[in-house]
Amino acid sequence: MNTTWATRRLTIYTFSVFLLVLACEAADYFFRTAGGDSRWASALTLMTACFSVTACLTVYFHATPLFDRRIGSYSKRMVNLMGAAGAVELLYLATDLHRFMTVPAANRSGAEWLLSLAALVYASGLLLLFLSPDRKDGASHRLLYFALPPIAASAAGLLFFLRLELPAAATRVVDLGLEISALGVAVAAVSLLFARYRRNNVKALWVAIQSLGLVVAAQILMLQAGTSSGVPFLLASGLHSLSYAILVSQGLRLAIAEPLRERREAEERIEFLAYNDDLTGLPNRRSLHAKLNSHFGKDHAGKTALMVLNINRFKTINDSLGYEAGDRLLGIVSELLQNHVEEPEEVFRTGGDEFAVVLPESGGEEAMNRAHALLEEFERPVNVGGMEHYIALSAGIAVYPEDGSAADGLLQSADAAVHLAKEQGSEVKRFSKGMTLNAREKLILESDLRKGLDRGEFYLEYQPKMSVENGRILGMEALVRWNHPKRGPVSPGEFIPLAEESGLIVPLGEWVLYEACRQNKEWQDKGYAPLCMSINLSIRQFRQIGLADQIEQMLEDIGLDPQYVELEITESMTVDKDAAFEQLKRFKQLGLHISIDDFGTGYSSLHYLKNMPIDRLKIDRSFVSEVMSGQSDAAIVSTIASMAHHLKLKVTAEGVENEEQLEFLRSQRCHEAQGFLFSRPVPAGRFERMFLREQKLG
Repeated sequence: MNTTWATRRLTIYTFSVFLLVLACEAADYFFRTAGGDSRWASALTLMTACFSVTACLTVYFHATPLFDRRIGSYSKRMVNLMGAAGAVELLYLATDLHRFMTVPAANRSGAEWLLSLAALVYASGLLLLFLSPDRKDGASHRLLYFALPPIAASAAGLLFFLRLELPAAATRVVDLGLEISALGVAVAAVSLLFARYRRNNVKALWVAIQSLGLVVAAQILMLQAGTSSGVPFLLASGLHSLSYAILVSQGLRLAIAEPLRERREAEERIEFLAYNDDLTGLPNRRSLHAKLNSHFGKDHAGKTALMVLNINRFKTINDSLGYEAGDRLLGIVSELLQNHVEEPEEVFRTGGDEFAVVLPESGGEEAMNRAHALLEEFERPVNVGGMEHYIALSAGIAVYPEDGSAADGLLQSADAAVHLAKEQGSEVKRFSKGMTLNAREKLILESDLRKGLDRGEFYLEYQPKMSVENGRILGMEALVRWNHPKRGPVSPGEFIPLAEESGLIVPLGEWVLYEACRQNKEWQDKGYAPLCMSINLSIRQFRQIGLADQIEQMLEDIGLDPQYVELEITESMTVDKDAAFEQLKRFKQLGLHISIDDFGTGYSSLHYLKNMPIDRLKIDRSFVSEVMSGQSDAAIVSTIASMAHHLKLKVTAEGVENEEQLEFLRSQRCHEAQGFLFSRPVPAGRFERMFLREQKLG
């Protein structure tokens, strides 16, 4: 509803008022000229008064039970206003009914002034309703709510008895004053509310303007009417009723019915979300708990299998294609599961990329077969983000009561089984008791990892990088180690993946970066020949937006030249090509060296590789270890070395363990080698004694 349309409507209303006044004057003149009995008009006036009272008081008493908790402040004020106007209208109805039954010919000396008083209360109330600020309800507001209608009725009754004591001339002045006051307030209210409506375009304001417009018309007709039983007064009373009807049908719908409907819908939505997943619409983890506990509580409950399914590499899809594509994938998995479960099986989404299927009356073998059957439905490609993708799922099975006697225990067992399935690359795993122990040990180790960072239990070892050509040391790689206070040395292959999974790799990586650079600067300050320190970056570190600035500040604090730092990344970090290029470009601007670690085991595109701002390729140890016994590995190493030379990149071979491997690498013109042939990773003090005193190995 735009303001131009509203202005036209208001103009039409104003013009209609004048036409109505003229029509009423003409009708009244016709009846008086014809000498007709106007008592029928008085009877109809009583009917309109009955309608007004019914409209006002019905709303008031109907909304009163909702006062405390269901309707807002504006709605309460509107209902309050209807109660006050209805009380005055009720007094008018009682007075006019008595006069109609006892006085044969009604004159202007009746109770018409009560209609003007009701109009004055109504117009003033609407004006205050929309112009006064919204405030929270207190005890005084509640008291006023219930007391205002009796107060209005008492004031009208007091004025009624005061009029009886006044002379006729004074009474006419009072009546005229009320009519003019009601008209003036109604006109002012229409003007002010219309001005506010043009600014705010609130529907409730437009409803109030329409209602008050009818009050204005009614008051004009009352000023024109010569008798309370004539046609003009009848229409004036009818317009009063119509003004209330508009507010009841439209205003209270906006103020009470719509908010109550929205509240009810919100409550239903909250209730739905409490037991269902918003994205897929499936029952959620809470529903699963309720379902299992309800089933287990039955006396005849037999074996029940719980299947938990996880989407493999879901995080990679989220990171590479975006969260919208990830949500689409979850929807596809949800639809496929719902379409292929059989009664009485039921599907749940328990969070993230995890789903659960309850298999009533099923043991371990039946559940395993059912899991394989469901996973076969995911062997066809699906369209995600405009591309064809294959969805791989892993499943874990737990059976009631042997794997858990309650919902929590059974779900924990199934979770442990599916996590082991993902770690081992299996499709389906049945829970066994050892899985719980492994999961508990993993949780304890993660807790110890957090404590170890605070307690300084980590340290660095350094492995030299040697020249393949002459055997001189060219650099070193920093490798993190953990000396657990109870378990002793913990393998990096055990705690590094756990740090990656838990997010602790970020603070751990920051410590490694700082400590390695500090140690390198310390060696330089001792007068040793400057060497380049290689430091591994985790994928979480690499994706930090402010990493380059952080490294720049750290090197400035330590006082180390960036040319003596080499950052090692993996091919998987460059999946997002644009973001990776920007990060690498920033590293190069600082003067850092960059190498790709474990090259040949990832999925690098040669097209992107030629444009990537890198300095070195590190051939993975899995290829180097077999160069003398496997032609394929030798060919791969030769190809990587040749490609690197053409791209003007240096080549480092990892895992060199014997002279034959070193000689082969020399024939392929590899620049550097590192491995047990030269040295295992050693602590800083030993590394200093072995390699920093111009010792030559080869």
